Amino acid sequence: MVEPRDDLPGIVIAADAPGNSLSANVLFAGFDTDELKRIERACVWRKCKSGDQILTRDSLSRDIIFVVTGEVRIVNFSLTGREVAYAEVKCGGYFGELAAIDGEPRSANVVAHQDCLLASLSPAAFRDVLGKHPEVGVRVLEKLARIVRICDDRIMDLATLGAHQRVYRELSKLIIEDPVRPGSWLIYPSPTQSAIAAKASTTRETVARVMSQLASAGIIERKTKTLYIRDRTRLNLLIEHVSSIDDAAR
Repeated sequence: MVEPRDDLPGIVIAADAPGNSLSANVLFAGFDTDELKRIERACVWRKCKSGDQILTRDSLSRDIIFVVTGEVRIVNFSLTGREVAYAEVKCGGYFGELAAIDGEPRSANVVAHQDCLLASLSPAAFRDVLGKHPEVGVRVLEKLARIVRICDDRIMDLATLGAHQRVYRELSKLIIEDPVRPGSWLIYPSPTQSAIAAKASTTRETVARVMSQLASAGIIERKTKTLYIRDRTRLNLLIEHVSSIDDAAR
């Protein structure tokens, strides 16, 4: 077993334990079995519980970490303790590549959103993979480019949209077509107010107020775990710099 190199939480397990495979990870698509096994043996494998703090901004770890099963959330906290959500990383994804590349401190906190199986690879071993497999470097660059674009969008939203409009916008990103009723729209599962607040960089109280106003105006309707969008056109008008729900109704 590779000796743990960092301060990550969880129960360390043998690299050859059943289910320990990186074959589904986006970075290693097309790898032959022998090369993939070599990388898997270089990893430290851990099981973490939902709610575990996997990384903090002052973590000593510089490893890149692969999510084999489960899901993690990447977040930061304001000086007042308000959570700001960055992303969710599901099975087949990875995180921690910035510190693995430049050796600088972690830029965010990572929390297990579900029970997880994680594999961590040291910076030296990761650089070895990048040197031998340029296609992995291209995939990392593509992810970093997406992050820059997302950050650009969030900066624009913060600079140009009010808190209410940011909530409308986050809701709009989650809308899908109703699989039972074509031409109808819904959000499933309905996100918590805290989750929306973290994405919209506002407070849970603001989200609660906005959701109540949208429901009163007949724009949304909640039923159990589903949020139905009854008037998507009006919701879009609210995002587009309309000053109030009453204005959107005109």
